[in-house]
Amino acid sequence: MSEVKLKIDGNKGFFYIDIDGKHEAMMTFVFAGDKQIIIDHTEVNPGNEGKGFGKQMVTKAVEWARENNIKIIPLCPFAKSVFDKTPEFNDVL
Repeated sequence: MSEVKLKIDGNKGFFYIDIDGKHEAMMTFVFAGDKQIIIDHTEVNPGNEGKGFGKQMVTKAVEWARENNIKIIPLCPFAKSVFDKTPEFNDVL
């Protein structure tokens, strides 16, 4: 399983997966106040479809949100579909 990392820059940030030093998947978000983020985009590079990278990034976002008492608004259609299929993530919505 690939390690999902987080980078925050001011009021926005992204979760990402690097393979051999290259971003292969990324999920971007913006802060909406101090205790809420909006996931606005998920992108997986060609050739990495079906590897579960998107779901890994959403899962990492949920874990991070729980640790930091942050709620998530999944505007990105992919992230929303993961939340729709994963009722155990509803506590951060």
